[in-house]
Amino acid sequence: MSQHRPARAAVLSAGSWGTAVAKILADAGNTVTLHARRAEIADAINTRHRNPGYWPDVELPASLTATTIPAAALDDADYLVLSIPAQSLRDNLAVWAPHIGPDTVLVSLMKGIETGTAKRASEVIAEETGLPADRIAVLSGPNLAAEIMSGQPAAATVACPDETTARRFQAACHTPYFRPYTSTDVIGCELGGAVKNVIALAVGIATGMGLGYNAAAMLITRGLAETTRLATALGAHPATLAGLAGLGDLVATCASPLSRNRTFGTHLGRGLTVDEATAATRQTTEGVKSAEAVLDLARANGVDMPITEVIFEVLHEKVSLDEAAAALMQRPPKPER
Repeated sequence: MSQHRPARAAVLSAGSWGTAVAKILADAGNTVTLHARRAEIADAINTRHRNPGYWPDVELPASLTATTIPAAALDDADYLVLSIPAQSLRDNLAVWAPHIGPDTVLVSLMKGIETGTAKRASEVIAEETGLPADRIAVLSGPNLAAEIMSGQPAAATVACPDETTARRFQAACHTPYFRPYTSTDVIGCELGGAVKNVIALAVGIATGMGLGYNAAAMLITRGLAETTRLATALGAHPATLAGLAGLGDLVATCASPLSRNRTFGTHLGRGLTVDEATAATRQTTEGVKSAEAVLDLARANGVDMPITEVIFEVLHEKVSLDEAAAALMQRPPKPER
């Protein structure tokens, strides 16, 4: 495991994945403060070392504390780790930005695209805070929170245009069970994380409809192809999409019943409406919100994304599930590459 100077990290917020990454950082030897919106969650973390809202049975490290006060969380922080729905990022940054220190590095865990603007999280962060690119990083990979919380082996990619910044955060989150790699390809990492949620909806729908592994493999493989087309059109390196933040995240999200997006899609495939699936899933499902933004981004850049397009139409009830499947299968034949 890498040696590093212990850091101070503020994590917004105390949800499922935010708590998991806070635990990783604390286990790596850092001092971590979670920002919780509810006082009872902060109190439980501070007094019982538990997050009763998401992980009531997992003991959290003593070096991990919580507060409801943004300024207190960010006091002297080396890192501000953002784990919130992509669609609420701007509003949250408006509150947090005045408390960000002159040397604090912002790390995005978000895997969504902002609706209306089709901006990636790092772009929104730069716009709202005015921070340079070398102080904005991304952590992305095949990281199912429940497995992380139980200490099962996992890996991820830390991406930042500045290699030194990426290596610093790599060291800060390296534990015996969590292995981070570095990259300078922020675009590839962010788009891999965002589009895989849309593809996971498609795989979930296929599963809910009773389709087999052939269909799932087709969607995963062709989903990776359209993700790579979009990412490279925007300047990403193709190898990034074949790595942890691309293929790795795609496989984990599409294959595991722990995945929110796959679970949401499964509900749809079994006949639930979007509203019913939302109620049944209960947690933020980034693919549902991001599908339209991803499609807008693809159309603006002349990129063909047929799976994303039919998922958008299903979510907006423009086509039935059978019509969506037929639309994909009846496309004109073409070479694979």
